[in-house]
Amino acid sequence: MSFSMDNGYNLWLNYSKIDDASLLETYRNQLQTVFVTDGGATMDVIKRELDRGLGGLLQQEVRFEPNPTFQNQLIVSRYAELGEDLRTLVDPADLTSEGYFIRTIENKKHRMVLITAQTDIGLLYGTFHFLRILQMHQALDGLQVMESPKVDIRMLNHWDNLDRTVERGYAGFSIWNWHTLPDYIDQRYIDYARANASIGINGTALTNVNANGLVLTPHYLEKVKALADVFRPYGLKVYLTARFSAPIEIGGLKTADPLDADVIQWWKDKTKEIYDLIPDFGGFLVKANSEGQPGPQNYGRTHLDGANLLADALKPHEGVVIWRAFVYSEHDDTDRAKQAYSEFVPDDGKYRDNVLIQVKNGPIDFQPREPFHPMFGAMPKTPLMMEFQITKEYLGFATHLVYLPKLFEEVLRSDTYQKGKGSTVAKVVDGSLNHKKVTGMAGVANIGTDANWTGHPFGQADWYGFGRLAWDPYLDSGTIAEEWLRCTFTNNENFVGPVKKMMLESREAVVNYMNPLGLHHMFDTGHHYGPGPWVDNLSRPEWNPVYYHKADDEGIGFDRTKTGSDALSQYAPELGEKFGNLETCPEEYLLWFHHLPWDYQLKNGRTLWDGLGIKYQQGVDQVGDMIKTWEDMKPFVDEYRHNQVSMLLGIQLKEAKWWRDACMLYFQTYSKMDFPKEMEKPENTLEHYKSLQFPFAPGIRPTWN
Repeated sequence: MSFSMDNGYNLWLNYSKIDDASLLETYRNQLQTVFVTDGGATMDVIKRELDRGLGGLLQQEVRFEPNPTFQNQLIVSRYAELGEDLRTLVDPADLTSEGYFIRTIENKKHRMVLITAQTDIGLLYGTFHFLRILQMHQALDGLQVMESPKVDIRMLNHWDNLDRTVERGYAGFSIWNWHTLPDYIDQRYIDYARANASIGINGTALTNVNANGLVLTPHYLEKVKALADVFRPYGLKVYLTARFSAPIEIGGLKTADPLDADVIQWWKDKTKEIYDLIPDFGGFLVKANSEGQPGPQNYGRTHLDGANLLADALKPHEGVVIWRAFVYSEHDDTDRAKQAYSEFVPDDGKYRDNVLIQVKNGPIDFQPREPFHPMFGAMPKTPLMMEFQITKEYLGFATHLVYLPKLFEEVLRSDTYQKGKGSTVAKVVDGSLNHKKVTGMAGVANIGTDANWTGHPFGQADWYGFGRLAWDPYLDSGTIAEEWLRCTFTNNENFVGPVKKMMLESREAVVNYMNPLGLHHMFDTGHHYGPGPWVDNLSRPEWNPVYYHKADDEGIGFDRTKTGSDALSQYAPELGEKFGNLETCPEEYLLWFHHLPWDYQLKNGRTLWDGLGIKYQQGVDQVGDMIKTWEDMKPFVDEYRHNQVSMLLGIQLKEAKWWRDACMLYFQTYSKMDFPKEMEKPENTLEHYKSLQFPFAPGIRPTWN
């Protein structure tokens, strides 16, 4: 079996020829012609996508007919333009403005596949779904699909800087070339929009939440408009990060106080200026009074004051303000995990109705495993927007294979108990728990200028999976993995089965070799590349890993029960009881909520110390198993991508051992206990691991001496 080189640029939109001869013949017979209703730019996109998709999959010229024949034809038409006999087959009440209906119709008069929707964007989403059906070699007989997104705003957050560096980006530079915009439109912008539309993503925040006010100046807004014009036919709205001090920095005012009349007017004028250029502008994403960013608290005001200021400016234009809840202050010496809840929950119900509070999935910071954020379910009168991190800041950058939809699924299925059993995070996010009018989910993008977009070929699955879960937070991560594998690589069951299993187990592997049993935030300073559990010299306590693991001669772990920080009181009583009781606390969260002696006995009878060593070793062994699985997949994958993943898995194994050895050697200085017999001996000394430095690790802005 021979393969041509595939550098991964086409993502899951490969559209390579269907290799099952019988199925290919069946599809060709069922799809002899195509009718696409007339319309604007989005209908043109649909025609181009069908030409590309059907042409590639069926390896024949696509015959577009000017009129529907209803015989062996694919028909793509708005619901309002269907004939009466076809309209009776679809209940439009079941479709939102972005929903679609796909059905195979076979009777005496018709033999066809129908894609219909209320809007052109709905038709585009339906077209991509139909092409995915063909990519996955599914039968068209009896086909009946009805889909509408369960979440309104489904967006990527780019942490891209105007100089094209990407904070926490591991796949090259920013794809936005601000220098050549607005006059040069890179093909990558179009393909970016295609890829997002194919998985239902409908928003993109172009710039870093650590914002630069320059993007709001006329010179840059002209460039933003050029991108918005490219994205519009694909249903992709542009959002911008608003630096709270912009009225001072680019507006010439002396203050950015949200209650100042001149400041209020400045934001109203600036917002109108943006909408005059970009009529479908989505709104502002704001990080304020966090990690040194300016905000309303600089003026003795609150997050409520700041969010409502921008909401009022956006309201006449139907825009939204997305205000991030990732806040922690050097002036607050309580548990960092508690601060966001303390600052936002008391103001529930006071925010304008076009404000969404964007909350990270866990209460610390995108760790390999965290319990869900206690704000979910605790603000019934305010829309909470989920923020996941698709880029792997704390999960091995773009060198480790870690399938993140498994993590996303774990969070979304977590039960908040805020309205009794079954009050899952997914129900908070999609608004169904408290009947929210607007809902959202954001993912911090892992996209850059690398040929395959995401650095690691399997990083594409995280982008894909985020989009699918933003569309439907109840989807199964295994189903998503299988879709992505079949569309990206092959439908061969001997490949799909083993690699799907490898993907689904990969997240647990990284938890095991980095932060087992509820440990968290043990990463080296600044760049977060590799272990640094010994770091204790940073200016703010909560920047130091020792703040989180609290290892000492007595034991290890962060006590968040009543005897400690009492962060557990921010959860529903059922969870406070479950996590606070050592008999019922799941061991994966043990050291998140409890400080325990080194000789504490785990449920398997082993000591906590032994349990840590065994988990670290298990993570290393799991990566070894991934390497074996991938080696067996050589017959099914092109040589280029197989070699690429093989080399990256080699790095992952080396770094998993590094994590195991560095952490266990450091903790041994407190436990004074021998390593468990199951654990391999460390390859170097603790002093060696402490001496490692990475001043130019990717994902941080370079500084030149």
